[in-house]
Amino acid sequence: MKVLIITYYWPPAGGPGVQRWLAFVKYFREFGIEPIVYVPENPTYALKDDSFTDKIPEGITVLKQPIFEPYKVAEVFSKKDTRTISKGIIAGKAKQSWIQKLLLYIRGNFFIPDARKYWVKPSVTYLKTYLLQHPVDLVITTGPPHSVHLIGMHLKKELNIKWITDFRDPWTTIGYHNKLKLTKKSAQKHKNLEKQVLYSADHIVVTSYTTKKEFLELTHRPITVVTNGYDEEGVPIKQLDSKFTISHIGSLLSGRDPKNLWKALNELTQENESFANAFTLQLVGAVSDDVISSIKEAGLHSFLDLKGYVSHREALQIQRSSQVLLLIEIDSAATKCIIPGKLFEYMAAKRPILALGPKDADIARLIKETNAGCFFEYQEYTRIKDKILHYFTYFQEERLHTEIQGIEKFSRRALTKHMCEIIRSV
Repeated sequence: MKVLIITYYWPPAGGPGVQRWLAFVKYFREFGIEPIVYVPENPTYALKDDSFTDKIPEGITVLKQPIFEPYKVAEVFSKKDTRTISKGIIAGKAKQSWIQKLLLYIRGNFFIPDARKYWVKPSVTYLKTYLLQHPVDLVITTGPPHSVHLIGMHLKKELNIKWITDFRDPWTTIGYHNKLKLTKKSAQKHKNLEKQVLYSADHIVVTSYTTKKEFLELTHRPITVVTNGYDEEGVPIKQLDSKFTISHIGSLLSGRDPKNLWKALNELTQENESFANAFTLQLVGAVSDDVISSIKEAGLHSFLDLKGYVSHREALQIQRSSQVLLLIEIDSAATKCIIPGKLFEYMAAKRPILALGPKDADIARLIKETNAGCFFEYQEYTRIKDKILHYFTYFQEERLHTEIQGIEKFSRRALTKHMCEIIRSV
């Protein structure tokens, strides 16, 4: 079978957005699927990781067409604010500058569904011609950006081709959506486009159980959960850190700010001299100023190690050498559905996971099923503090580990097999 995959994120893009479909493309041929990938020729990526380029399989057809990026124009007003917003890091309302407020208003109301909307029409024109000359069995679109799904919707309508939509994140219920300063008219337009896509697709793939539940209320089209996962490729095993490192890998947005966690860590450094001498809070990736301020206000400045963005390979190594892996999701009902890709890499690292998020979060279900660590709601201060002390005691005794269970089904190869079964069923 030949499958056309339409995606915005592709090497040298960095971050989790590129990893999902790069992995599917990597393994598709093992299951009798020949992928053709369509990507922008001149994208503006907030993060870049050249190491991903080496993972593109040899001989894969990659089609490219130019894209107009409004973010490049917005940088004329404020390069820092534009790049921060493009990464999804939105400051709290009280701390937003007038430029940030203006950019958010423009982004939400003039660029619907998103700032890549201008890639839709030229892509449909180009791909219609290409597909008439080089037929494929099926088209797959993966978003965000959700404007990519509009390309698939038009191709299905005009060519009557089979089409699968892959939602790595939800659309109108995602956490940052209500921060875009939408007018009622704009908000309704988002919902209308979302509904059109959900009604038009032959099959819908989502990455979380909650998103499936939400979409089932909007469409009768078949929906399947295919989570993100981890790759089995070899990463050199590093010796565990000699310090009691609690590490978070990935972006920490303004809403991911568990003040009770920072308070618990500070009290442990005050009450336990051994803890204070051993502890390091290691943050790898983009971290919002709001979160850094909260950590410093909690008295943890001297224990903070800000690594910034590192290559994916180095991130995997840090996961394997850390004593405890920290997973933080925004404390909101809108984020119950978020299952970040790093959760599965954390599982593969086989280090205890300390996770915080909203009640009934999908990540809580997965952590419990796999015995990968512990999940807490933000307000569970005493339990959070007790668990950290428990982990530290085991660290001192050199027996801090986790008995992970049943994670094989989350390997990228196993997930690709599942995706191929969906493709063949459409």
